[in-house]
Amino acid sequence: MKAAFIRRYGGNKVVELGELPAPQAGPGELLVEVHAASVNPVDFKIRDGMLKTIVSFGFPLILGNDLSGVVKAVGAGVTRFRPGDAVFARMDKQRIGAFAEFAVVAEADAAAKPANLSHVEAAAVPLAGLTAWQALFEIGGLAAGQKVLIHAGSGGVGTFAIQLARHAGATVATTVGARNAELARSLGADVVIDYKTQRFEDVVSGYDLVFDTQAGDIQHRSFAVLKRGGVLVSIAGKPDSRLVREFGLNPLLGVLLDFLSRKTLRLAKQYGVRYEYLFMHPSGEQLAQIGRLLADGSVRPVIDKVFPLAQVREALACSEAGHATGKVVVEVKAAR
Repeated sequence: MKAAFIRRYGGNKVVELGELPAPQAGPGELLVEVHAASVNPVDFKIRDGMLKTIVSFGFPLILGNDLSGVVKAVGAGVTRFRPGDAVFARMDKQRIGAFAEFAVVAEADAAAKPANLSHVEAAAVPLAGLTAWQALFEIGGLAAGQKVLIHAGSGGVGTFAIQLARHAGATVATTVGARNAELARSLGADVVIDYKTQRFEDVVSGYDLVFDTQAGDIQHRSFAVLKRGGVLVSIAGKPDSRLVREFGLNPLLGVLLDFLSRKTLRLAKQYGVRYEYLFMHPSGEQLAQIGRLLADGSVRPVIDKVFPLAQVREALACSEAGHATGKVVVEVKAAR
């Protein structure tokens, strides 16, 4: 099968496109013919070796973390899907490989593709949609009547976060560039802040939740907009020792991470708020809930560019540049 893979860690130059053996579905797994897969920051972090102390991969390693496609075969014990079903999924961290003609997905991580979405549209959803869902609801506990600030609202995760928060009945503020202000409003943002000309902490205050996708100075300044008892959920910057416990890593790494995160942890204590780092996890159940919102039109994917599998390096570079509005998608099997 054709696949985009690496034999060693490095930049885009190490990404190869070639033939590799197709995987086989084991117990509880689906063999999926991939129609499309999206590009996410975790893809180039894995490519560069930035996550090798957390997740151990073998080579050659097929890149790609989420997909949309059609089930070709099922392993023993699979009950929810059968060959011919259209599915979308965020793959397990230990077994990625969406930038290929075929991929294996755990049954528990897959959900039925909404019929009103193309595979390209559906592929834009799983990782970004689940990240937004888990940040807002699983960790942030966002509820109707609360207020949330979402940084980088025009990005892949941000576009979903705005829509999900709005659907939940929250007041939504977001930071975007001026060219994406109308998009943010159309997605449901109540307060749109131009990050180039405005300081968000001068515009909003007393918020229940901040969803940080930027880290650094933006993360540190965000504590000031929270009310006491609020929560800042981050998918950027440095994790703390809870990540070490979750993955069963060397406890000394946890000490190091807490040391590196000491300013963030100190600010959280100073402002009387909770700080949580999110390392998202696959969930077919949560993805099915998002799928229902996609099916009824409450949420829609925002796609910036679509590249064929042959241009996977260009797709990675486009996403890595950080200027995409919404998601970058790799079309593996062109629609006929």
